[in-house]
Amino acid sequence: MIPKSHPRYSSLLQRHKLELGVKKGITSIQGLIAYGRGEAFDYLLGEKTTKEAKKAIKASAALLLLAKHPVLSINGNTAALAPREFAKLSKILNAPIEINLFHRTKKRVLLISKSLKKLGIKPLGIKRDFQIKGLESERGKVSSSGIGKADVVLIPLEDGDRAEKLVNLGKKTIAIDLNPLSRTSKCSTITIVDNITRALPSLIEEVKKLRRIDKAYLRKIVESFKNKKYQ
Repeated sequence: MIPKSHPRYSSLLQRHKLELGVKKGITSIQGLIAYGRGEAFDYLLGEKTTKEAKKAIKASAALLLLAKHPVLSINGNTAALAPREFAKLSKILNAPIEINLFHRTKKRVLLISKSLKKLGIKPLGIKRDFQIKGLESERGKVSSSGIGKADVVLIPLEDGDRAEKLVNLGKKTIAIDLNPLSRTSKCSTITIVDNITRALPSLIEEVKKLRRIDKAYLRKIVESFKNKKYQ
């Protein structure tokens, strides 16, 4: 039991969620290494959402609301750290969630699918019939009605190679990545340099604020945002 009075309560809780994710079979052991690297950057940010990240979150909300076919991509770490927030964002946007794993096994896919169904989400990505050109890993196989069709893809905790290939396909990508120097951060349309457990609740609130706003104003928000400036 982690006392809420602990100065690093939030970070320790995230570690615990990932530990449980591994025990349940949702998160890969390799995902723990990736999280640890991100956590180091979070130290440097002071474990808080920066002004730059807030601007990126607002631009991301506008871009998702302008999209014709937005899709939310979920992996093992995201499924362990913020499944409820991901499901909530999906429902608000009426955007499907697609399971996409680098260390993919049938068991992991079914476990993540089962956890999302408990939250009222029927995910895509169990059956895959679209190949991302030039991407040989398991992440290159996606659903034609999901990521294959999407014009905007939310890619939290993403691999740089797939982020690049999605952009090459003409898709706009929104990354949530604590490392501003990663390939994912550098090549994405919008990069939110923040912890996913802080970024997703903020993104949900921005979507709620902007969803009834005129599309011309939303376009101005997106067009005025310069990704490299705010990274």
